[in-house]
Amino acid sequence: MSETLDRSTKINLIREPVARRLCEVLDRSSSRGWRKLGDIVSNDRRFKVSSDDMDECSLKVLQVEGSPSRMLLRLMGERGCTMGHLVDYLQTLGNSEALQCLKPPGRVKPPEPDRCVITFPQPQVPNGLSPDLVISPVQLKDAGFYICRVNCGDALEFSQWAQVDVLNVNMFCGKISQSHSLFSLFVALLIGNLSYQNHPQLKAPMVDVYELTNLLRQLNFQVVSLLDLTESEMRNAVDEFLLLLHKGVYGLLYYAGHGYENYGNSFMVPVDAPNPYRSANCLCVQSILKLMQEKETGLNVFLLDMCRKRNIHDDSTPNIVLRVTANIVFGYATCQDAEAFELSSSGFTNGVFIKFLKKRLLDDEKITVVLDKVAEDMGQFDATKGKQALEIRSSLSERRALTDPILPGDSADLAHAHSRQWAKAHELPESMCLNFDCGAQIKLGFAAEFSNVLVIYTHIVKKPEDMSFCQAHVTDFSQDLDVDPKEMNRETPEETGIYFLSSSLPQHCLYTRVSSLQKLKDELVFTVCLQGTFRAMDEDPVHWSKSINIGKPLIARLDLHRAMRRNSCLQTCLMPHSPSHSPCHSPGPEHRLHLHHGLHQAQDYNRLSPQHHYLDVYERLQGAVGGCGDSYYDNLSQPRCEAACDSAGGLSSSPGRHSIPIETTEDIAELQTVFINSLQLQQQ
Repeated sequence: MSETLDRSTKINLIREPVARRLCEVLDRSSSRGWRKLGDIVSNDRRFKVSSDDMDECSLKVLQVEGSPSRMLLRLMGERGCTMGHLVDYLQTLGNSEALQCLKPPGRVKPPEPDRCVITFPQPQVPNGLSPDLVISPVQLKDAGFYICRVNCGDALEFSQWAQVDVLNVNMFCGKISQSHSLFSLFVALLIGNLSYQNHPQLKAPMVDVYELTNLLRQLNFQVVSLLDLTESEMRNAVDEFLLLLHKGVYGLLYYAGHGYENYGNSFMVPVDAPNPYRSANCLCVQSILKLMQEKETGLNVFLLDMCRKRNIHDDSTPNIVLRVTANIVFGYATCQDAEAFELSSSGFTNGVFIKFLKKRLLDDEKITVVLDKVAEDMGQFDATKGKQALEIRSSLSERRALTDPILPGDSADLAHAHSRQWAKAHELPESMCLNFDCGAQIKLGFAAEFSNVLVIYTHIVKKPEDMSFCQAHVTDFSQDLDVDPKEMNRETPEETGIYFLSSSLPQHCLYTRVSSLQKLKDELVFTVCLQGTFRAMDEDPVHWSKSINIGKPLIARLDLHRAMRRNSCLQTCLMPHSPSHSPCHSPGPEHRLHLHHGLHQAQDYNRLSPQHHYLDVYERLQGAVGGCGDSYYDNLSQPRCEAACDSAGGLSSSPGRHSIPIETTEDIAELQTVFINSLQLQQQ
């Protein structure tokens, strides 16, 4: 611990360089970071940290240079926490790197293979051989605290302590295996569609995307989070997502909205999809996987929070030939031919999948293990027992976790270029002060709620002494954008539809929420109007205005509104092909088929022959989950699909009844195995 601080010192007196290093360590650690520290502190009655406090901390990741750890330490300091308490907490946490931030560190030179060199800062010994201690080869048992003692006759001198933490011998010494040397970037595309033009509106996707964005950023993912995309916008967003991928990158795609599944292919429904919709109007997830495979990614994770009912209006069978790669994970919010639900609530709540996923996502475990635990949690939820069950398909042959360290790979320059591409879509306009002729000064600030949602706020910094009233508001936005005039320039964020950033925005402002930035064709230009009343002018208001140009903020820089540019995703989606004639791959021995506990034997539509046989299941579907009107279950809202429903909202049929294809024993002998169905259904 620093000589200027003792155990009784309040932690809000920590010097800024020390606090900055400590917060950086706690922010980037997933298993022993600020969230775990908050859990430990919450058990101490003296400085109890509530769940609301933790939520407030987590929101800091959405701010420029925001730090959840700094917010947590500030709350602890306000409640009287001392350095002694903090050291005790960090020792309980087991984060030796964080502890070292509070001590004068020994300088550790970059290690050679199997060699660690510790340089002690003191004492300086004239004619001494070296202040270095060399440990070679390095082993796990070498971790610990070291001190240098210098003897001269009866006199002796001690150096300050230096600490060595050997997290992994091979990694620490530079012997990084080839399979782990390429993971240089984590990229995630999150899409939440809720404001459908021709289909039932949804609520939970906005909450789900926001919370998942927050969690993935804590895991050092570069996240693009988008709401309410049309078909062309979705395809262009996928193209931009693919530009961020290269060899070894971890790629994650999350989608929440309406969807369906035909013949083993999953389709995401854009907000402008017609009624009824078909594959030509939607995006095929498996075609995106094919394009990700071409990038030689290190891990491909798909989290699909949508229904998987058959679409009886769509008879197409996309021709998608996938490689056999051992790095694919599908987490389906529900099983085949079933629906994914939102919880019925007057406020904003998560969908069922994210409700449980968010509690496990930061766990330092293999991604399939994390999803297994989510499935177990969902299985204990009374509201969805027998109605919605998580399904996991995986071809992983090695341990892959979302908490894996981000390491320099073979394409550092390429990774840097891709990072710049991502950063381009997340640049906020700089805050500015506007000076008006009357002497008033206005602060104009900006924040991002999603990658395509901008928050603008105005604050009166200074007004003339003889002005009794002064207010600044924004107006004259492009018609391309989604800005409700009735919800502009409100005194609280919630009044304008800003529900997630309210605690992190400055107070005493007027707030405006600008969404659908992906539709912006030109630079964003708007007007700031100042209205003031002077005491000497009989309360007649006076108006001033300034035109403001902030360029293309956030995702608007990528011009997703344009016609589909590369069309690669579109081409792989729309090539009709009979499943029985699709090229196939034989699964390896690791691709054994298991059924997750709680899942029924689901029909494998990928392996159907052209001559489909049908099973009448009208009686089974009546009154069960699947209606597109009011849910049969009181605590569930509408499902995220309409594929099994007619235009009137009831069950559809062909003819007169809803049917699904099944296989006969004669068909099975002639069928080929498609790779996507060789992905394991994980067993608990």
